[in-house]
Amino acid sequence: MAAYSRSPPLALLFCFLCLWSSVSVFGQKSANDPALQADVRAVDPLSKNAPVVAGASQPRRASGWKLAEEEACREDLTRLCPKQTWTNNLAVLECLQDRREEIELAPDCNHLLWNYKLNLTTDPKFESVATEVCRSTIAEIKECNEEERGRGYLVSCLVDHRGNISEYQCNQYITKITSIIFSDYRLICGFMDKCREDINNLRCGSINIGQKDAHSQGEVIACLEKALVRQAEQQDRVHPIREECQKAILRVAELSSDDFHLDRHLYFACRDDRERFCQSVQAGEGKVYKCLFNHKFEEAMSEKCRDALTTRQKLISQDYRVSYSLAKACKLDLRKQRCSLDTSLPRAREARLSYLLLCLEAAVHRGRPVSGECQGEMLDFRRMLMEDFSLSPEIVLHCRSEIEAQCSGLHRKGRTLHCLMRLGRGDRNSAVDNICQSALQTLIQSADPGADYRIDRALNEACESVIQTACKHIRSGDPMILSCLMEHLYTEKMVEDCEHRLLELQYFISRDWKLDPTLYRKCQGDAARLCHTHGWNETSELMPPGAVFSCLYRHAYRTEEQGRRVNPDEQKFGGNLMK
Repeated sequence: MAAYSRSPPLALLFCFLCLWSSVSVFGQKSANDPALQADVRAVDPLSKNAPVVAGASQPRRASGWKLAEEEACREDLTRLCPKQTWTNNLAVLECLQDRREEIELAPDCNHLLWNYKLNLTTDPKFESVATEVCRSTIAEIKECNEEERGRGYLVSCLVDHRGNISEYQCNQYITKITSIIFSDYRLICGFMDKCREDINNLRCGSINIGQKDAHSQGEVIACLEKALVRQAEQQDRVHPIREECQKAILRVAELSSDDFHLDRHLYFACRDDRERFCQSVQAGEGKVYKCLFNHKFEEAMSEKCRDALTTRQKLISQDYRVSYSLAKACKLDLRKQRCSLDTSLPRAREARLSYLLLCLEAAVHRGRPVSGECQGEMLDFRRMLMEDFSLSPEIVLHCRSEIEAQCSGLHRKGRTLHCLMRLGRGDRNSAVDNICQSALQTLIQSADPGADYRIDRALNEACESVIQTACKHIRSGDPMILSCLMEHLYTEKMVEDCEHRLLELQYFISRDWKLDPTLYRKCQGDAARLCHTHGWNETSELMPPGAVFSCLYRHAYRTEEQGRRVNPDEQKFGGNLMK
């Protein structure tokens, strides 16, 4: 039996929860009762055996029991759901649980839907349906094929691997099952077992049987996610979240990363914004998340959606696998560049977004192959880090006093970060302390705006007119754009805003020779040989980044008699820098 299914916190997704031992799932009938053998084609066209639901009347037709025929939900169904969905129980369920937040369901209907969902996820025959529908998929996925049958492990494994399911009917079936599970955190039994204590300590919500509403369930996970973010920023030391619950929170976020419908809090918070900005974007593969991230700072974006998006981005900062598109695009590159040596813990060092970016950027700067798809995803997240300082817990933690005193109210489009960079230059009376300065330097190395100025949105917008006139002969995104802007710094073509943003960034680039991509490309060999530097993403106390340029310059301008050992290209480039 594969060990894989025992370690994730979502293993045994479909086990029976003792919390509901008092709930009559099958009425007075056991799971083996012949009444449970009714035709399940009413549940889903792919299914064969329909469960009997507590609170429901007995099926009246041989074709199987239907939610649409139940008196408890008939009025709500007529009011909210298109008629073409009435013949499919899962379509009805999806319609009713995805209703708008302000629309209430009748209590009897809520009760019926809850028991129906719980029944589906605990009925052992549900696995037999998956076995038939996903027969070829199970044979292809070794971990799932080795799972013990009859205990819920198989469906849990298929949910975990649903991104690799190409078989259409199996994919549709598992997608629907996943939407049922994520509509209520209590159906994820591993999650509740590991986070019950934290839910109570943090007062994140009730885990009583009576709280069955889909909207309130999403708020429980959202509350835990925000607490995890606060803990990373050291804003909340009263009730630290236990390690096993931390893993469970990040694992739930990872499993909901491909389809924003599965993040129930974000789905309800951003439903109108999705229609406004991303109506043509199809759900799946994290595309809706990416679209909403790109519109996060639009004036028309609602605050509740912006807040939900920021929380998810902060979770991505803690574990890059919370971004489906990034994890998928860079999976092979991470393996080739040996960036994922330890994947046993979601919050291990290798899982942090900053570590991933630094490792892969180092590979790019050393001329090693990194796929274009992965580099495109990296570009998006590097831009994200430069736009919103709050996504870096180190900046929030170590620069908090500077932000509150001098940079408040400048949150959008990278303005807070540039405010801190301006303080770092000493342009104001109050300079940042060394810890904040170090956090800024680390963030700028992770984002690497020297390689592509467009990552820095504040600089890009401020310097657009200068680039169009003075640097139009250089390809967009080329690192030489920054050199061109510096050459025109005190000319008539420069504008004031561009000058300020450029000097703020250049101050930090000039203190780490690696952040100038042209200098690094030409000099990395000599730097390693003469100045004993390490890799692009590594530092040395004996030779800090700011001292490397001095070392190279010193060797470049030795005479032949003194033993000059720097190649001519580097000497020429170093001379140009000093002019």
